[in-house]
Amino acid sequence: MNDNSAPARKIESTPSGTPIYRYEPRSKPAERLVDYPDMEKIQQHVERFIGKVDMVYHEIISDLVHLDIFLVNPTPERNFFTLVTSGMSQRPMKAPPGAEKFQYAELMICLPSYWLLTDEALQDETFYWPIRQLKTLARFPHEYDTWLWYGHTIANGEPARPFARNTKFSGIILGLPVLSPQDSWTLEITENKTVFFLSVIPLYRDEMEMKLKKGSEDLFERFDQQGVNELLNLKRPSVYKKRWWIF
Repeated sequence: MNDNSAPARKIESTPSGTPIYRYEPRSKPAERLVDYPDMEKIQQHVERFIGKVDMVYHEIISDLVHLDIFLVNPTPERNFFTLVTSGMSQRPMKAPPGAEKFQYAELMICLPSYWLLTDEALQDETFYWPIRQLKTLARFPHEYDTWLWYGHTIANGEPARPFARNTKFSGIILGLPVLSPQDSWTLEITENKTVFFLSVIPLYRDEMEMKLKKGSEDLFERFDQQGVNELLNLKRPSVYKKRWWIF
C-alpha cells in the first residue's frame, strides 16, 4: 500500500504554548528515496519489546523519507494489533533550540483485534485511515520543515472533519505509548541519534477545542482517568462529555 499524499499546515499555539497543526495543500516538491539504513535496528527494537513483526507495509516509491510500517499481530498478552512506523527518523525534524535531542521520532498506534487489515479491506478508508494517518504524520515534519512532538495536535482539515464514515474522530494528539514497556520508548541508534517513539491518539473535535483552551496536560489527565490510550476505541465517548449519574 503506497500513499504519498499529505497535507500542509497552519501553526497556531494553545494558551499553554503547544502548537496545533491544520491541513492545507502541500507546496514542497517531492524528493524520491528508496531505502532507510536503520530500518533493521528499528525492527529489532520492536521485536524485542513489543512482539514479532508479522508483516511490513513496504513502500515501493518513497517521498522525502522511506516510510514502512511494521505490523505486530495480536497475542494473548497483547490482544490487539500494533503498527509502528519505520522511516520518520530517517531525517531529523526541525526541533526548536534546546530540543535538538528530540529531533528523531517514530509513531505507533494500536488497533483492536477485530480490525480488518487484508489487502481488500485496506482499499476501504473505513479500515485504512489509521494507516493513512501514520504515513501522513510521519512525513509531515519533513515536508514542512517543522517538528512533531508529545502533546502536539493535528486537526483533519479546516474545519476538522471525520477521518472516515465509521468514526467521528477528526484529529490526533501525540502521546506516550503507554501500552508498551517504558524501555521501548527510545532507541539509541548512535551517540548522536536517539529515536523516540510516540503514540497517535485520535481525538474528537471537542477534545481538540478543549486542548486549545486548557492545554495538553488537562487532556492527558482525563485520558488517564478514563483509560484512553493508543488502542483505538471507536465507541469511546469524548473525555469532555458530561456524565449523568443516577442513584
